[in-house]
Amino acid sequence: MSDPDRRLARSWEANADAWTRVVRERKIESRRLATDAAVLEAVLERSPRRVLDVGCGEGWLCRALSARGIEAVGVDGSALLVEEARAAGGGRFEVASYAELAAHPERVGGPFDAVVCNFALLHEDVAPLLRALGTLLGPEGVLVVQTVHPWSARGEGPYADGWRTERFAAFGAEFPEPMPWYYRTLASWVEVLRAAGLAVRDLREPVHPETGEPLSLLLVVAP
Repeated sequence: MSDPDRRLARSWEANADAWTRVVRERKIESRRLATDAAVLEAVLERSPRRVLDVGCGEGWLCRALSARGIEAVGVDGSALLVEEARAAGGGRFEVASYAELAAHPERVGGPFDAVVCNFALLHEDVAPLLRALGTLLGPEGVLVVQTVHPWSARGEGPYADGWRTERFAAFGAEFPEPMPWYYRTLASWVEVLRAAGLAVRDLREPVHPETGEPLSLLLVVAP
């Protein structure tokens, strides 16, 4: 595991309480305006019976799916976030790092009609995980990936792959530790999906309802 990967895992443990609060209190504007609804819509369009949420955090998506009669399983590398998810209910929740999940995807069961990675692919080397998740899909199953939009999320940095740092400045001192994350261009996303044996079936760009700026990139892919 690289040093940024270690710091990324540590940040989720340090920020678990703060993350749970901002998600449940709907303090993240982009999620409130468009991206939560976008990923939920992309999943529900498949009329799934079983869904796996990878990087489930405090479990909001599993709860939303469970409320619609869908069997939901969530997995996350943060034991503290999984505790929060289990306490709120709405699905079965397991603790597993991405490396563990890539090596043994069968540990979460399957097959699934949809596997979701919602703002959860923050590491540099995600192809092994994506390849493993593809093996959990049923015959008509899809993988739904929502991530930051490569154009609007580049900030002042170059339009090139590389590690960036999220300092959660919009939330003041609520988050005690910054979070490293790996930025990808659109071409890089297509390439990593190809390397994992996945092909893009649909591509969407949810936008801010007032400014029209893209808030996320949403990819529906399958083997």
